Order: sequence, then C-alpha cells, then structure tokens
Amino acid sequence: MSNGEGGKKNKLFLGIDLGTSHTAVLSNRGKKLLLKSVVGYPRDVIGLKLLGRPYVVGDEAYEMRSYLELRYPLQDGVLSELSDRDLQVARHLLTHVIGLTEPGEDDEILAVIGVPARASGGNKALLLKMAHEVVNTALVVSEPFMVAYGLDKLVNTIVVDIGAGTADLCALKGSVPAPEDQVTLTKAGNYIDERLQNALIEQYPELQINANVARSVKEAFSFVGPTPSPAIAEFRAGGKPVQCDVTECVRVASESIMQDIIESIEQLLPTFQPEYQSTVLKNIVVAGGGSRIRGIGAYIEDKLRAYGEAKVTCVGDPTFDGSRGALRLAEELPPQYWSQLGDVAGG
Repeated sequence: MSNGEGGKKNKLFLGIDLGTSHTAVLSNRGKKLLLKSVVGYPRDVIGLKLLGRPYVVGDEAYEMRSYLELRYPLQDGVLSELSDRDLQVARHLLTHVIGLTEPGEDDEILAVIGVPARASGGNKALLLKMAHEVVNTALVVSEPFMVAYGLDKLVNTIVVDIGAGTADLCALKGSVPAPEDQVTLTKAGNYIDERLQNALIEQYPELQINANVARSVKEAFSFVGPTPSPAIAEFRAGGKPVQCDVTECVRVASESIMQDIIESIEQLLPTFQPEYQSTVLKNIVVAGGGSRIRGIGAYIEDKLRAYGEAKVTCVGDPTFDGSRGALRLAEELPPQYWSQLGDVAGG
C-alpha cells in the first residue's frame, strides 16, 4: 500500500501485539480488539456450505472448529514459513486485524507490530512485506521492548514477557536494545499445556483429556512455589463428570518453564554496569499471559536471592500492555525515527 500523493491524510496509529495464541490491537481512535491468532478453512464442500465464505478468522473460526481446518500462522511466536499456504494464512490474519480497526479511505495507517525478541531478520522482513500490503508504514519491534516503552521502564530494567509460544526477555539500558540484550525461549504457555496434559493423562488415564481441557485447567489453577490451596478440577470420564485433585500436576507443569527464565535473567544481569545491577534486580517486570501464574513474582525473587534483594512486578493488564506500548510508540515517535528501533516498511 503506497502513501500516494494529494491532500493531507488522517493518521490512524495502531499498536499490534501479534502473538502465537492471541492478537491484541489498540488504535488511537479507541479501538480495542483481542482475537485468537487462527484462521479457519472449510474441510470439504459441506464445511464450505456451512461457512458460506472461503475462510474465517479469530474466535469465530475457533468456535466452528468441528467442521473447519484451523491454521495458526504463528508458531513459537514467529511466522510459519514452510509453504506459500502458511504465508497466505498469515496474510489473511493480518488483513482481517487491520480491517477490524475500521480505517477510512483517506487514512494513513501507521502500525507498530510486536514480535518475539530474537525473531530472525528474514521472518521480520516477511511480516513487514505483508503489513505493507495493508498499512502505509509498519515497524516491527520486540514484544518486551513494547511493554517497557508503555510502562516507562526504559533503563535499568529486565522485562520478562511470557506468552503462549515464547518467553521473551529484554534488558533495558536507556538505549535501543541490542541482540545480546534480548533472549527468546520456546518454553512458554503452550509448553506448560503440553506438560500438564501429559501429566494428567499419566495420573488419571480414565479421563478424557485434550489440549483444550489442559489449557483450561492451567488458566484456572496455574501456580509456582508453595501450594496456595488444593486445585480440584472437573473432567469427563466415560461421558460422566468427575472431580480430581490436579494440584501437583499443575505445579510441576507451571514450574517447567521457570528454570530457563531464571537462567536467562542471570545471563542478562551481568550485562549491566556493576554499579546498576542492584537497581536492576529491583526492576524486574513480568508481562504476558504468564504473569497471571500465581506466585511467579515471589518465585523469581527467591531464586535470585544469591544476587541480592530482588523485586518483581507483574503488569496490570497482561492482555493489552504490549499493544498499549506499541501504540504509544507509534504516537510519540515520528516515523522518520522508526528505523532506529527496528525494521520498517513504507514511510
């Protein structure tokens, strides 16, 4: 999409947190959108008749999953690049997301899009190419940097952004983070789901357990560290409802991602100047869906005790804090400076 010539255009600023599981969008005109990062296609001619269109995006696609083939364009937080079909799925998602913001014909659309901290250059280039088909100017930045910008945590801070596909860490030192200031881990929310599903099947083989059931249990009960209270969940066994204690399964699954996160914080801490490291320890921010895990702040503080007193803060709005930071960045920083922060298309 080109800027074109002629009269002055209205600017539509968008902050987009493009996640493996969900995509969150905020606009400078008050639009606030959250949808599943999924596209559904009819399995056969019956599915096409039921759907009545070539494809459907987001929560609606998920609700119709019994007769659709669901495709998730982001795997571990980055675009799938296995085939032209994968790229088409991503294009359908991004086009749908931009359309939901209801841009006017004369609008100039400027979007800041968050991706995992260490997404490859080639992957960012693909995303920018797609974005530029539907917006005028697009900037791709790391998701933890978006969070930090929105919270004014741009110096002596470590942000830990735990999503579905990845956990991304970023060391903020008062300048644009370099590659060595960022870490991307592929053990995150989806990994917890898999571990929890396997543990439940092993402990209760009679239960009907699938990925959706395991995810629901995680979202209801996830915790790390001391047990807050027994976790009793309802399942189906042979079609009948049964209640089971899932406390230990949930704890083990939830803690399965924590060792890598602690080690990554320990890796980033010494990259700060020594006189600032005690300050950094008191400025650790946990964002993303993983910040909802009960006890996660105290758990990290305890594991870092050898380095000094640590203080961990969990963000107030895990769903939209990333896109809020992206929108703020889009509004505050003139587009001619966007290239200093990351890869840009258009402008």
